Amino acid sequence: MATPTPELFASPTPAISVILPVLNEEKHLEHAVQSILSQDYLGPIEVILAIGPSHDRTREIAEAISKRESRVVLVDNPTGRTAAGLNLALKKSQNPVIVRVDGHAQIPNSYLSLVVEILKKTGAVNVGGVMAAIGVTPFEKAVAGAMRSPLGVGASRFHTGGEAGVVDTVYLGAFRREALLEIGGFDERFTRAQDWELNFRLRENGGVVYFDPRLHVTYRPRSSIKALAKQYFEYGRWRRVVSRRHIGTINYRYLAPPVALVGFLTSLIAGFFTPILFLPAAIYLFFVLIASVKIASSLREYFLLLAVIPTMHFAWGAGFISSPKNLVPLDEKS
Repeated sequence: MATPTPELFASPTPAISVILPVLNEEKHLEHAVQSILSQDYLGPIEVILAIGPSHDRTREIAEAISKRESRVVLVDNPTGRTAAGLNLALKKSQNPVIVRVDGHAQIPNSYLSLVVEILKKTGAVNVGGVMAAIGVTPFEKAVAGAMRSPLGVGASRFHTGGEAGVVDTVYLGAFRREALLEIGGFDERFTRAQDWELNFRLRENGGVVYFDPRLHVTYRPRSSIKALAKQYFEYGRWRRVVSRRHIGTINYRYLAPPVALVGFLTSLIAGFFTPILFLPAAIYLFFVLIASVKIASSLREYFLLLAVIPTMHFAWGAGFISSPKNLVPLDEKS
């Protein structure tokens, strides 16, 4: 079981290591790092960037930031994988509080102060808040609306908000360093769903994962239907891997997309032989129409949501159904 870090309670402002796995983040890295360095937190802060083999100017930008700001440290992440980068940054860190931020995310000015306050108050080993999706283009805005709505992504508090309390998982996370070390850090075999899998092991080790809606992290959604479909296909694919490795962790929210996909396709095929069997497909399409009306803030966004919502549902469902068993063999231990 995870035990409290003495330094965390001994100092009102314990030192913090902010870790970022960075790959192809030319557009957003400068803003992400600036949002960390401009925090109102009074304690020591270091920022560790795990730089993957990017195809843009990410490394050049990271090196420039590091040269002008001594608190920013770079480590190489040759594979470019998120979990590997997080572990490399964790190994480089020395501070009792570890805060994960992504290279395309931005945290509000009081984020680190709130993180320490919540960790101390709750005794949790990981705390996190809302994945506040905000789009710039019309398509991104439609995706952001769907991601913030239970009609688009279900009732996960880190998507839709809600009351503070104990949860299964949170977005990104702020950790007690010793709790991460006790469970061996992130499982590097997971391309996606590594957060969920990590939080499962933290809870299995006796730790508490805590959600607080005051912790808002700005997230930029995918900018095309192709990128969105790929993202949600991978989400479904890797969530199936977690459910295989940790029996009993699946629930109706995760089963809804594959059931919707199978039901919709079965209904379309069967309906050609018995027209009444078109009804399930028609009900789903009616749901999409109503959901789009409730989520949309403009007529243009409404029409985009007619494509965005089924893409999210069906891509996730297809990934879940087609997920191969050999992605992470069951006989391997974390």
